[in-house]
Amino acid sequence: MTVAFTPARPRVPFWDNARFISVTLVVIGHGVQRLTSDSDNALVLYLFIYAFHMPAFAIISGYFSKASPPTTRRMKKVLTDILLPYVIMETIWTAVQFFAEGNKNFNPTNPSWTLWFLLALGIFRLVLPYLVLVRLPLLWALLLSVMVGYFSNVDSTFSLSRAIGILPFFVLGWQLRQWRVLERFLALGRGVWVVRGIAIVVFAAWLAVVIGGIQQWRAIDLRFWFFYDDSYRGLGEGEWWAGLVRLGLIVLAVLLSGAFFALIPRSDTWITALGQATMYVYLLHSFILYPLRETGVLKGEHSSAVWLVGMVFACIAISILLTAPVIRRVFRPLVEPKPRWLFVEEDDQPAGASRTDPTGSRRT
Repeated sequence: MTVAFTPARPRVPFWDNARFISVTLVVIGHGVQRLTSDSDNALVLYLFIYAFHMPAFAIISGYFSKASPPTTRRMKKVLTDILLPYVIMETIWTAVQFFAEGNKNFNPTNPSWTLWFLLALGIFRLVLPYLVLVRLPLLWALLLSVMVGYFSNVDSTFSLSRAIGILPFFVLGWQLRQWRVLERFLALGRGVWVVRGIAIVVFAAWLAVVIGGIQQWRAIDLRFWFFYDDSYRGLGEGEWWAGLVRLGLIVLAVLLSGAFFALIPRSDTWITALGQATMYVYLLHSFILYPLRETGVLKGEHSSAVWLVGMVFACIAISILLTAPVIRRVFRPLVEPKPRWLFVEEDDQPAGASRTDPTGSRRT
């Protein structure tokens, strides 16, 4: 039987640009995190980024997700593109921590560092077809996110607390596609500069708020609220109104994410091709940053503004390096495993067809 091959849809440079800039912000956030304990400048940058960078990533992933009942191929992709890379990377992280720290605990139910987002994506893919069966799925996702913080027994096991916490952003991404928001944005002529002007004002206002209240934000550990991980009681706020704080932070994240997307270049740029390798950057950058974070180098006298700027540029360089073709060739079996032996039936995807990774990056 001959399987007809439908040519892949034309790539939209906007999304590749957004993916690469988003994942670079992730690397920068992880790179400067150790500096925040001794540097207000580092904490300003950290809070500025963390308020929206993972919500933006979730929005992108949701935009490229399908809510129809899963086909056999899509169910296989959950295993090969999400769960299997998670098991591989978690096993590697266990070995690294054993040799570096003597940690003998192997617990795949508690994801290491960046791997929580893979499990969250798996949960998103599983629940989305059910969630869209009800009216106002975005409202239900928002309600779940706010309410889960009141339950201390919902924790980081299998990334459940974080997955539910950022679920509204994923559903929002799916919803934006139904509303055809991108098409309207890409169709803007000179009006795009008005939108971008507003976006700059939004970012400037948020930066002013962060700078102006930096001592207060440090005192209340605001950064932990942006993780969407701990319960409100675990964050030190067991009052009934704690959910309203999360609701406000979600609104802030949506506003900042909108400003972020408004500033993304809409045409081909030098970073467009790099946006096809975001999973490599996301999964591999932590191994490069791990020695710097754990050896205590980024503290004390090394927390100056010069070190902060240096780390930002180093993180940008790491993001670019990890998109290199040679890196993708070497690490493809780990990041994009193709275990045909695992399944009872061969994948019916024709040779030469495009693949889409969990972040929505389509590669030919």
